[in-house]
Amino acid sequence: MDFRFTDEQEFFRAQVRDAVDRLVRPRVAEIDARAEFPRDLWDEFARLGYFGLRHPEQYGGMGADTVTSMIFFEELARGACGFFMAVTVQMLMGTYFLGRFGSEAVRERVLVPAIRGEKIAAICFTESQSGSDLGGTRTSAVRDGDGWVLRGTKEWITNGPICDFATVVATTDPPAGLKGLSFFLVEQGMPGFSRGKPIGKLGAHGSVTGEVVLENVRVPGDHLLGEPGKGVSYLGDILNQVRVMTGLAACSIAQEAMRDAREYARRREAFGKTIAEYQLIREKFARFWATREAARTLLYRAAWMIDEKLDCLREAMAAKWLASEMCLRAVDDATRIYAGNAFSTEYPPERFFRDARFLLSGGGTHEVLLDYLGRAYLKEQG
Repeated sequence: MDFRFTDEQEFFRAQVRDAVDRLVRPRVAEIDARAEFPRDLWDEFARLGYFGLRHPEQYGGMGADTVTSMIFFEELARGACGFFMAVTVQMLMGTYFLGRFGSEAVRERVLVPAIRGEKIAAICFTESQSGSDLGGTRTSAVRDGDGWVLRGTKEWITNGPICDFATVVATTDPPAGLKGLSFFLVEQGMPGFSRGKPIGKLGAHGSVTGEVVLENVRVPGDHLLGEPGKGVSYLGDILNQVRVMTGLAACSIAQEAMRDAREYARRREAFGKTIAEYQLIREKFARFWATREAARTLLYRAAWMIDEKLDCLREAMAAKWLASEMCLRAVDDATRIYAGNAFSTEYPPERFFRDARFLLSGGGTHEVLLDYLGRAYLKEQG
């Protein structure tokens, strides 16, 4: 086994790290305080070509593999959490099905401008009664001549209030449940398509989140992405990537929180010595380091398995759960190291604590993931 990144991947990591250090990190506090989408920062990353990382070169992309993409996501998450969320939707979920199933005309009209950052993407899964339970999807798509008519409301859509287009999951066969789901492209300007106002959020400021409403929206036939009723079968690869991406974001948030706490522990004195000299404080750093290394190793192994086209559903689920729980413990420990100062917005721990909460639902709630993993383990023999 070779756990080393290639020279090209290490060079790419250094480039992304430099961009994040120059462009994003100096503005983290500002983005968090204003809670507004930083369009100028978006344009900078578009100019650098990152939005096309996962797409073919013929459309202006880089054609990168999964591991290289995860390096990007890990480095980007060191900056502003909300900006990370907006960018990852654009690069991965919001344009994935366009790149895979879109007609040539759709790719040229929608995907290419999205790669250039000129059009903003969203992906619409969640509804008021269905989040992880996609079988409960009520948004419908009914055939109408050579097109389809979509009806429904989507909630908690990242980039929703500012999107130019959205990939929407809808049921084309309600009695079939999960086996009746299909994906459609819906574009701003289509009659009946509207964007709701932003939802105020606890953390991840800098991404705007809200409703997407579909009131008898008619879309042409080539806006069906893939075959009708095959939506769930298409989700495997993308959900595994989302879980790995979310887990690596957790590793980065935890790393930033504990690095900041480490500096604080080195200078904060209590009872005649720095608090870094106390065993119970050092134990927090030791537990963080060990669990982060374990989670990060499993995450990159899952990314490698995706590239090798190996089944990694369990690995991706387990890695996402492990990394996110590690992060939640780490940001909590960071607040404990800061003690009373962590309750002040003048110090970073409260932001890390807030941002980490989004990890609990991205890629599946932990209750759903653990239930699946537990059932899978109980079925094993030997």
